[in-house]
Amino acid sequence: MNWNRALREQWEWHWNHQVRARLDGLTDDEYFWSPGPGEAWNVRKRGTGTAPVQAGTGAYTIDFAFPQPTPPPFTTIAWRLGHVIVGVLAARNASHFGAEPADYESWEYAGDAKSALDQLDTQLGVWTAGVRGLSEEALAVPVGDTEPYPDAPMADLVLHIHRELIHHLAEVTLLRDLYLHTNGAPR
Repeated sequence: MNWNRALREQWEWHWNHQVRARLDGLTDDEYFWSPGPGEAWNVRKRGTGTAPVQAGTGAYTIDFAFPQPTPPPFTTIAWRLGHVIVGVLAARNASHFGAEPADYESWEYAGDAKSALDQLDTQLGVWTAGVRGLSEEALAVPVGDTEPYPDAPMADLVLHIHRELIHHLAEVTLLRDLYLHTNGAPR
């Protein structure tokens, strides 16, 4: 049994056959669009948000609150991609695969859909290459204190990150479908 291949295929098959093509052509209108009532958490031009926390270093910030309100606000495609790019991938790439340090506060969030997809592709490339380089022995090593469960083996983290990617990117594609059917926008 090739455990590394099996772990990678869980995500790579989904990405290559279900998700990536569904992200092609993402427009800025879809990226920032909120279908729900009230103000959704989003990625916004610096200084224009109303959430208690506006994290980020560039011209755009991401909305947050600590603790998170109950119920949490609806989140846009921009917010969901920001979460996946930074919180799911970039922070783990830094902790486990030698990438530059990354967190919600220090990230330069994308102000348009194309830049966000470029960031996603970059972080996925780092993650996939890092996972591909893990030996069976490395998959059994505890992840350490950069993770909530420091004694868990790296294989558990790989499975968790892949579930997060599948989950959140399915939400993004569903929002694209909702946008299409709500706004009648051709794709």
